[in-house]
Amino acid sequence: MKDLLPVIDYVSRYVDLTDDEKKHLATFLKITKVKKRQFIVQPGFVCKHKSYVVKGAFRGYLVDNEGKEHTLSFAIEDWWISDYSSLIYQEPATLFVEALEDSVLIQIEYEDEQKFLREIPKLEKFERIITQRSLAFQQKRLLSNFTKTAEERYDEFISKYAEIAKRVPQYALASYLGFSTEYLSKIRNRKTSKS
Repeated sequence: MKDLLPVIDYVSRYVDLTDDEKKHLATFLKITKVKKRQFIVQPGFVCKHKSYVVKGAFRGYLVDNEGKEHTLSFAIEDWWISDYSSLIYQEPATLFVEALEDSVLIQIEYEDEQKFLREIPKLEKFERIITQRSLAFQQKRLLSNFTKTAEERYDEFISKYAEIAKRVPQYALASYLGFSTEYLSKIRNRKTSKS
């Protein structure tokens, strides 16, 4: 159970679990090692797991009809990642979820998650809190994309997520922020010349 403590501790930040509940939750979890550039979700296949990042970095993205990549999410240590639409509805994924570094995950299968939610009712509260926080984050991101300039979005990301910015490829960061890699270089050059 020691290797599963990161998730148990994460859940315990939001709900109080007894020792028996922690042990029971641990029976549903599995550790997965992932190599850099390996996919844990791919379009056309039903997403079977929700993944908690113990070590490493990931990005979730889609490829449009012209072959252009659009980064929707990143995840580093202590974050979750999946194709949530595929996971929740158990339908084929639309996203790629790719390891950006050699990584370690703690995963839970969809069916097992539904089972432990029935067996440990207080975990419903955990799920609600995490879902609400995720929805609020997505709304803030959409509002930022609609109301802020590219440079303001970049500054906001760097101030909130400097660690991610250091670890993800520049093309992925630019895609996430909604502009080209070249434009990201221009913004960075302007910032460097000002300081």
